[in-house]
Amino acid sequence: MSVLVKMLSRKLAFTTLLVLIGSAVCIRLGIWQLDRLEQRRAFNAQVESMRAADPLDLNLGTSENIASMEWRAVTVTGEYDFANQVALRNQYNEGVYGFHLITPLLFQGKAVLVNRGWIPAESDSTPEDWRDYDERGEVRVTGQIRLGQGKPAFGGIPDALPTDGTRLEVWNNLDVEKISSQLPYLTLDVFIQPNLEEGDAFPPIPYQPVIELTEGSHFGYALQWFTFAAILFFGYPFYLRKQDD
Repeated sequence: MSVLVKMLSRKLAFTTLLVLIGSAVCIRLGIWQLDRLEQRRAFNAQVESMRAADPLDLNLGTSENIASMEWRAVTVTGEYDFANQVALRNQYNEGVYGFHLITPLLFQGKAVLVNRGWIPAESDSTPEDWRDYDERGEVRVTGQIRLGQGKPAFGGIPDALPTDGTRLEVWNNLDVEKISSQLPYLTLDVFIQPNLEEGDAFPPIPYQPVIELTEGSHFGYALQWFTFAAILFFGYPFYLRKQDD
C-alpha cells in the first residue's frame, strides 16, 4: 500500500488531517514571527532616523506631518493650562503608586499635551490637589515627540468619555485624540515626553522609556516554527513508510 493511500485511508484520515492542520498552523506562526521582525526593524529605523534629526522647535512651526516624527527631539515654549489638566492612573516611580500629569501647553494659539511626569497618589487626592505641582508662567519644555495610545490590543481598559458632557479627569490610557476632544482649542495629535533631569526627585518626575534597538528573537522563533512544520509535514509520511518496512 502506498504511503499516500495509507494516509487517506479511513483509519488514518483524521490523523492526516490533524498533521496537515498542525503544519499549516506552524507555518502561519512562522510567518507571523517574520511579520513581527519586519515591524521591529521598521520601529528601529524610525527611532534611529528621528534621533539623528535636528531637534524640532514647535514655536517655529512645521509643514511636515508631526505624527510621523515619533521619537524626534522637540522643544517648545509656552504656558501650561492647568484647568484642563488630566492624570494617567497606574503609574509607578521606584515602586510607589501614583499618576502621570498630562497638561496642555499653550503656544501660538494652539496646544500640545505634555506628560509632565509622576506624582504620588494620596488616598483622598483630587484634581485640586494636583495644582500643588503647577509650574506657573512661561516654561520651555524639551523632550521627545510621542504618539498617544488608546486601549492596548491585548488587555487594558478603554476610556469612555462621560455621556453627560463633563470632563474625564483620570485616564487609563494616554489617548491623545480623546483627551484633545475635551479641550476648547486646537491641539496637536502628539504629546511630549520631557527629558529626565538627573537627580530630579521632586514631583512631577518626568519619565523616559528605555528602548532596546534590537531585532529580538523573532527570526529564531520563525525558524523554529518552520522546522516544526517540516517535521510534521515530511516526518509523518516518512514514519508511515518505515512502518511498512
